[in-house]
Parts: sequence; C-alpha cells; structure tokens
Amino acid sequence: MLDDPAWRAAVESVPRHVFVPRFYVQQPDGEWSETAADSDAWLDAVYEDVPLVTALAETDNGARVTVSSSTKPALMLRMLRALQVRAGHRVLEIGSGTGYNAALLAHRFGDENVFTVDIGAALVDTARERLAELGYTPTLAVGDGRNGLPEHAPYDRVIATCSVPTVPWAWAEQVRHGGLVLVDVKRGAHAGNLVLLRREEDRLEGRFLPKWAGFMAIRDHDAAPPSKSSVGRVHPEDGERTSTPLDPAPWSAPVPWLLASAGLPRHLGFGHLGFTGDGPEWAVFTGDDGSWCAIRMQPDGHGEREVRQGGPVAIWGEFETVHGEWEALGRPGWDRLGLTVTADGQHRVWLDEPDGAHGWSLPT
Repeated sequence: MLDDPAWRAAVESVPRHVFVPRFYVQQPDGEWSETAADSDAWLDAVYEDVPLVTALAETDNGARVTVSSSTKPALMLRMLRALQVRAGHRVLEIGSGTGYNAALLAHRFGDENVFTVDIGAALVDTARERLAELGYTPTLAVGDGRNGLPEHAPYDRVIATCSVPTVPWAWAEQVRHGGLVLVDVKRGAHAGNLVLLRREEDRLEGRFLPKWAGFMAIRDHDAAPPSKSSVGRVHPEDGERTSTPLDPAPWSAPVPWLLASAGLPRHLGFGHLGFTGDGPEWAVFTGDDGSWCAIRMQPDGHGEREVRQGGPVAIWGEFETVHGEWEALGRPGWDRLGLTVTADGQHRVWLDEPDGAHGWSLPT
C-alpha cells in the first residue's frame, strides 16, 4: 500500500504513536488490559499493522466496550487510495477517532481541506490537541456523524471510519455531483462491507470494495451503546427443529449474509447459550420482531448441526435460502456487487450492473 510515494511520505511524516499513547487488549476472561507508553511493548505494537483499541466506555449493565480505535494502517491507506482524493479536494471524515487519519489527510492536502466530526466530545478534544502538537489544524467538530457537517459543505469526498446500517442522505446532499462517498455499510454483525459511491443527479451509486473490512457501528450518543442482547429469552427446546450443513457463523459467507438481511428483522442481535467446558453450545440470533434461531456449535457425525427457530421470521431458514441462491449464481464475490441509494431512503444491492436482473432491497 506504500507504493504511492505521496502516501508513503505522509505515513513517514505523521507519527502514529502521538495519537495512540495507550491501547487496550481484551483478555480471554473478557477483562481489558492497558498498554501505555511506559511499557516496553507499547512502541512496537503501535507501529505494527494492526488495529488498536484506544477508548472504552461502560454500558448500562456494567460491561466495558470499545468506543474508539486506531484503524489498521494498511486498511486506512487502502481506503484513502480508493477515495481518489486529489489536490484541492475538500474531504469530510465521519468519525474523528484518534485524529491520525485526519493528520494523514491534512499532511497530504492541507488543513483547509480536511473536516472531521465525531459524537465523542472528549475524543474530538484529544484529537485536536494531538493534531496541534504536530502542527495540523484541520476543522474538527462534535456532532452526530449521520448529519455530516453542513456548515462547511460542499465536499468532494466523504469517508466514514464507522459503519452504518444505511447511508444517510445528508451525506449525498453535502457532496458535490461526481464526488465520492466511501462507507462501511453493515446491516448486522459482519453483514456488509466497504462501498464506494459516486454522487449522481438523483442517487449515490457504486461498487463494494473487493476485500472485506469492518468498523465499529456509528453511535447515537456520546456514551457506550446500550446493551441490546435478548439471548436470555431464547429457549432452544421450544423452537421448530431442523438441521443445517452451514457454519453457525454466517459471516463466514459474508456476501449471502448481507443479501439475506433483505428478509431478516431490521435489528438482529447475536450471542451464545449453554456454556460448557468445551465452549458455548448454541449460536443464537434474535430479531427485534421476536424472531430467533439457535444453531448448535458442534456438528453431528454427518456434518449437520441442529437448528431451532421461532417467531414471525425463520432467521436461519432465510439465510439458507439466500445462501442457496448465491451458490446458484456462482458464489459471486464483493467485486460483483454494487449499491444504489436514493433520496427516499431506498438501498438496493445489485449484481454486476445497477439495472441487472438480480437485486435485493434492504429494509430501511
């Protein structure tokens, strides 16, 4: 990714360690350990090509969860290359995080062309201080990234370093015609990918990037996301029983997992049940409409796993149906999929061409 001399110069000039004075690692027992600048392991880790968790928050049930991280540098550069930013372009970043990405953009294109917004007030304040320490002064703002930053529009490029279930039309309204929006569209756990959209007269439209990537979900408030797990209400013995040859982690087939979301509940939770010495017994999915399914983690002697499901939507049955359709189409990868977003909120995933025969409308 450093074969571009201009981006190589930016990476060599912007020290990542200034933006990551500490990071956190979750241990096998679920607890988090901190590695700070006074640790011998800190500097080596900061300059490895790995994502680093940089901020935690406590949920309403007392759990500590990730609210900010420093993206894997290779992924960051892959996205910046895909965004095709040119001299003089104005760039809006959704999700300031540590400020490192804004620093790379400011180094390459100038402070006056870089704008970034984040819901986390403390994150923005800290990013501003670290950027200023290195002599960078892009425009930073606190706010809901879904709204963009209309007071400084229009922009030539929009890049989101958080995932969204649907692309906010406000971003389309703030980017020039012909401009680009790069965003991670995720309908649920791993159900989606980065997509590069061009602003057309009446729509945003473009293709998914060929290699999968994922970001933390955008937040509504400057706080830890509320715990939404409803796995505890699931009783596998009560559901309709079937079996499946598929992996209980449907994101192992990420393309059909995204396409299946067209027929699944709008909000889908995930968890495990029945912990034993060998690990969890069931993988469980719960929908906000009361639908649920549970898939045994271990297969039987024939490679089949028991499935139990209930509620208005057969969650696993829907995934199996779409998985079969995907196989019949030749198992197309991300490079054959695209997305069209219109002002009325419609999101249509398509195969090969926007007006082709195969398309899936995502619920909004």
